[in-house]
Amino acid sequence: MPPRRTAAGRACAGPTGLIAWLPPGPWQNALVPSLIAFIPLWMLAAIWAFSFRTGLRAWAVMSATAVAGFGLLWLLRLTGAVQ
Repeated sequence: MPPRRTAAGRACAGPTGLIAWLPPGPWQNALVPSLIAFIPLWMLAAIWAFSFRTGLRAWAVMSATAVAGFGLLWLLRLTGAVQ
């Protein structure tokens, strides 16, 4: 069961990072909105973890989601779309 929760936390890190990086200006201006958005995103990710039939499938899908989210953040940063 703990691997599901770990993957859930990683899966919601990407969307939280997007909330912090996408508004114009420095990331410090979006710190409070990103912290507020983190709680419901984490709750959704935790609920999503329990929708899989096996822990292995949950771990695989949620890890892939986390990698995709961090990849998107890296790509946005590389292209200069965010500060």
